[in-house]
Amino acid sequence: MAAPFNRLPRAPSAGRAGDQADGLRKLFAGRRRALVPLAANPHGASSARVLDRLAVLLAAQGRQVLVVDAASTSPLAHELAGVDLSACVLNVAPRLSYLAARGLPLDYVDTRGSAGAFIDAVQAAAPQADVLLLHADGIDLARLLKQRAVRPVLLGADHPESIKHAYANAKLLARRCELMTFDLLLVAGRQSPRAAAIAQSLGGCLDSFLGAMLRNSALLDIEAAPEAQAQADLIRLLAAQLALDEPAQGAEAAAAWPGSGPPRHSPAARPAAAPISRPAFR
Repeated sequence: MAAPFNRLPRAPSAGRAGDQADGLRKLFAGRRRALVPLAANPHGASSARVLDRLAVLLAAQGRQVLVVDAASTSPLAHELAGVDLSACVLNVAPRLSYLAARGLPLDYVDTRGSAGAFIDAVQAAAPQADVLLLHADGIDLARLLKQRAVRPVLLGADHPESIKHAYANAKLLARRCELMTFDLLLVAGRQSPRAAAIAQSLGGCLDSFLGAMLRNSALLDIEAAPEAQAQADLIRLLAAQLALDEPAQGAEAAAAWPGSGPPRHSPAARPAAAPISRPAFR
């Protein structure tokens, strides 16, 4: 990466950035965009490295990715964010940009408790982005995702407290937003003996206590080399997330990913496939 995600951007020049953003908004008007919401987890999920790996993998597939980092453990939003949000979007690599957004969703809460206008504002601020990786605490996601047809990705680690927190995020989103399907991204070693059992147990709890479903699960080993991350389960999870926002092109979206196939419906994790090389940036 050209710059780590946990670094704040330098003070931007608002005038020229605003003119450029206006031109980009006109150029990309009407373009389909995928929203991938990631429920933050402070218990061992290593969010900065997870965001880095996911964003790089998506960008390597030709996507224009914007990471919106709004969790309570994320960097504070830039002081200009309330004046010119587009000026605070930091380009960190080809096809990849980053917005430090801790605290920003609360500025967009309306009288009904929805902060959905924040997502609209971010999309207007970075019109070139066709994938938004939205990382936020469950309580903020519950405000952001009202009336949105998304499948939140629960972040978790190979630790009981982390999985309890992932379940609590699902419970909050199910009750407040009536979102009833979830994906699980488990930060653990590729050889973890508990990974399949964790996914199966969490999926069972979602079904039994919430009437919800764990649709896909995947491992992410942040200690492994980046090129080893594109295993089949992770590719399948991301392809299914992108297909959610492209109903007419769902099959094409999945087929564009090497090793992807039909979304998996079982909550149990399958054994990791042999790693494939991550394509170079286009």
